[in-house]
Amino acid sequence: MAVTVTRETMLESWEQPSFWQRLTIRDGLWALLVMAGSIQLWWLYREYMDGYEIAIQAGSTLALIAWGWYWKPARLFTLAVAALAVLALWRYGTDYSLRQSDFWLKYFLESQVAFMWMSALYVLATVTYFVALFSRSEFIGKTATALTWIATVMGLSGLLVRWRESYLLGTDIGHIPVSNLYEVFILFALMTALLYLFYEDRYRTRAMGGFALLAISGAVAFLLWYAFDREAHHIQPLIPALQSYWMKIHVPANFIGYGAFALAAMLGIAYLLRSGVEAHWPNSLLARVLPPLELLDDVMYKAIALGFAAFTIATILGALWAAEAWGGYWSWDPKETWALIVWLNYAAWLHLRLTKGWRGTPMAWWAVIGLFVTLFAFLGVNMFLSGLHSYGSL
Repeated sequence: MAVTVTRETMLESWEQPSFWQRLTIRDGLWALLVMAGSIQLWWLYREYMDGYEIAIQAGSTLALIAWGWYWKPARLFTLAVAALAVLALWRYGTDYSLRQSDFWLKYFLESQVAFMWMSALYVLATVTYFVALFSRSEFIGKTATALTWIATVMGLSGLLVRWRESYLLGTDIGHIPVSNLYEVFILFALMTALLYLFYEDRYRTRAMGGFALLAISGAVAFLLWYAFDREAHHIQPLIPALQSYWMKIHVPANFIGYGAFALAAMLGIAYLLRSGVEAHWPNSLLARVLPPLELLDDVMYKAIALGFAAFTIATILGALWAAEAWGGYWSWDPKETWALIVWLNYAAWLHLRLTKGWRGTPMAWWAVIGLFVTLFAFLGVNMFLSGLHSYGSL
C-alpha cells in the first residue's frame, strides 16, 4: 500500500523540537547544581580517590543529571538525600563518637538510626497502600506514596552517611557500603522502591503499591533479623577480594536487576490474583479494586526488560572484575553459574514475549518462579554452596 507524504506532514516532522530544544532553564540549573556538588565532593575527598574512582564519579554525575532530566521527581529526592547527608556529615565533623550524644545523629541521621526509620516507614507504607486500595481513598494513597518517598530518602541518606562513618573509623576501613548482605539488602529495598515509584508516577496509579512494597517489607524483615540476631550492622573492614573499584559499579548494577525482578514477581502475583478473582468472583470487591490485567502485564514486562539490561551489564562488569582479580573472565564458580542461570531465565522470558507474543498467566507464573531462581542465586548460593564468592555467607 502506497504511503502519501504531504508537504504539511514533512513540515510537521521537521518542526518537532530536538532533545536539546526541549530542555528548560530548570533543566540547565539542575545540571549545574549536580556538577557543582560533584566538584565539591571531589575537592573534599580527592585524597581518597584514584583515577578509576574519579572516572566513576564523573559517570555517576552525568547519570544523575540525565536521571533528573528524564524523571523530574528524582530532583527533589536527590536534593533531600543530599541535604540530610550533608547535615549528618556536618554534625559528625571528624568525631565518630558524636553519634551517641548529638541529638540529630542519635535520633535521625546516624546510619543505623536512618535504616530503622526506613524500615518502619516501608512497613507502614505497605499497610497504607493496601488500605488505600480497598478504601479507594485518594488521601490515603497519597499518604502511602509520601511514606515510601520518605523511607527511601532515609535509606539512601543512611547509606551515604554509613560510607562516611566507615572512613571516620579509619582510612583503612573506609569503603562504599555495598560489601555485605546487610548493606546490599538496604540497597535492594531502595532500588525496588525507586523502580516502583517511577512506574507509579508514569502510570498515575497506586493500585500496584501494596504488592510492590511487600517485597520491600520482606527485605526489611530479613534486614532486622540479620542486624539483631547476627549483629551485622557493625561496619567491618573490607576483605581483600572486595578491595576494588569494580565493586562500586558491579554491585549497584546487579541490584537494579534484582529490584526490577522482584517488582515484576510481585506484579505477577497481583496478575494471578486478579485473573483468578475475575474467573470465579467477577463482581467481588477484589475484582473491582485490583489493578487491571493489561497494566500489570505491561509493567511486569518493562520491569523485566530493565532488570535484564542492568543484570547483563552487571554480569559483564563482574567478568571484567574476575579477570583482574582471579586471572580469568569465567571460572564456573557456583555464584557465576547461577548468575548465568538467572540471565538465561529472563532472556528466555523476554524472547518468548517478543517473538511468540506470550502474555498473561504463563508469563506471570514465570516471573514469580523467576524470583525464586534469583533469590537462590543471591542468597542460596551463599548458604549452601562454596566457591570464590563465599565471602558473603550468612
